[in-house]
Amino acid sequence: MFVVKVVDLVFEVVVVVVVVVVVVVVVVVVVVVVVVVVVVVVVVVVVEVVIVVVVVVVVVVVVVVVVVVVVVEVVVVEVVVVVVVVVVVVVVVVVVVVVVVVVVVVVVVVVVVVVVVEVVVVKVVEVVVVE
Repeated sequence: MFVVKVVDLVFEVVVVVVVVVVVVVVVVVVVVVVVVVVVVVVVVVVVEVVIVVVVVVVVVVVVVVVVVVVVVEVVVVEVVVVVVVVVVVVVVVVVVVVVVVVVVVVVVVVVVVVVVVEVVVVKVVEVVVVE
């Protein structure tokens, strides 16, 4: 009887030890799996956040470059328009001044010629009448 009780006790101890070992192994495996899942989720979230930040930075850079290019184009077009207008105005003013000067010179020359011809005719008539 005593031997049977000892064998029974040893069997119960072995069963308890095996159950404890199995429970510890299951707990360790569950903890490792949870830690791995948490690490993978954190890495995936961090990678997604980094991707979103990179995409936002690229979009901002593209928008800034487009705005700068558009502003530079508008400024260049405005400068070209202003230069063309100034050149046209200067050319028109120079042409008008030249035309006015030519007309004044022609009028003065005609007046001088008329006066000289008149004086010469009057002198010739006086000379002819006096003789």
